[in-house]
Amino acid sequence: MNVADRITDNCVVGVDLGERSYDIHVGSNLLQNAGVLIDSAVPGARLAIVTDSNVAPLHLKTLTDSLDQQNIDWLAIEIPAGEKSKCFDQFHNVTEQVLAARLERGDVIAALGGGVVGDLAGFVAGVVRRGMKFIQLPTSLLAQVDSSVGGKTGINSPHGKNLVGVFHQPELVLADTDVLATLSGREFRAGYAEVAKYGLIDRPDFFEWLEKNWPDIERGGPARAEAIAESCRCKAAVVAADEREHGCRALLNLGHTFGHALEAATNYDGTRLVHGEGVAIGMVLAHKFSNRLNLTGPETAERVIRHLKTVGLPTKIADIPGFVPGAETLLEHITQDKKVTRGELNFILTRGIGQSFVADNVPTSQVLGFLEEEHTR
Repeated sequence: MNVADRITDNCVVGVDLGERSYDIHVGSNLLQNAGVLIDSAVPGARLAIVTDSNVAPLHLKTLTDSLDQQNIDWLAIEIPAGEKSKCFDQFHNVTEQVLAARLERGDVIAALGGGVVGDLAGFVAGVVRRGMKFIQLPTSLLAQVDSSVGGKTGINSPHGKNLVGVFHQPELVLADTDVLATLSGREFRAGYAEVAKYGLIDRPDFFEWLEKNWPDIERGGPARAEAIAESCRCKAAVVAADEREHGCRALLNLGHTFGHALEAATNYDGTRLVHGEGVAIGMVLAHKFSNRLNLTGPETAERVIRHLKTVGLPTKIADIPGFVPGAETLLEHITQDKKVTRGELNFILTRGIGQSFVADNVPTSQVLGFLEEEHTR
């Protein structure tokens, strides 16, 4: 793949799942044209738009104006912004509003927001009336390149992140690159961690391209749309090969086992650590742990650290503001992670840039010793 040869402003990426296949549209003005695209995908359906208190003032009217032009009936359900809304209380809140509106199985739950909104709304769609139709309208970089694609939905528990949920694929994903202009620099950088992840999994040429083109991606030039589209291509290919995460899809969790533990340890406080920042630190830890196990040399982690620092992302536990519980507490969170099988720890480790693999039965003693060292750095 020569990424430089595929710079594009607008494109469609297909997710091949047989009868449940769907398209990811990436480009400009998609929210303004959402009504036409939605009516084509789910003709005659009513919409319950789930959004949050940050996104609604910025983008809800653009969407609803487009729906009105197509005579699509809709209602809006607003939840508080932030990771803490991925909870049972908000799941109950949204579910009851959908049922009160008498939406039917053939109607649509539409997620207008970032990963929190998408995960929560998708979970509601997956279980209300034993499964309603679902559309993703991601407004954050992280959601556009990761959480909106692939059908993973769910909420958090005090025991850990995303422990309650279902696989429920969308009918359509509209990744409007224009809406990213409203993101804070911090939120954009956090989403970029997931973009870098795709290169680190199995596309070393993509990672090298990101290293060279980050300035244009940050500015919003043509490279931004291509970085999003290429990330979607990467994820679509993995999802098509392993929808339910029985094999290669687990590679998409690179950095997430460590990252989720750090999020849980900070009580999902977005002022201290947002998901993409946890993933950035987690990816560094995964590469350093791989070096500790003599799977790769120290230069691999150093290269990852160098790029993530250039982007402005945190790269070590000490970068998290405030108190972070010690190694034993972090290990407890890791053992609650979904990547644990019958009590044995599974990690995504690496033999080099773009050479990640699933490591089964990693000894807890090695993980604990590694975390103890990293916690003091």
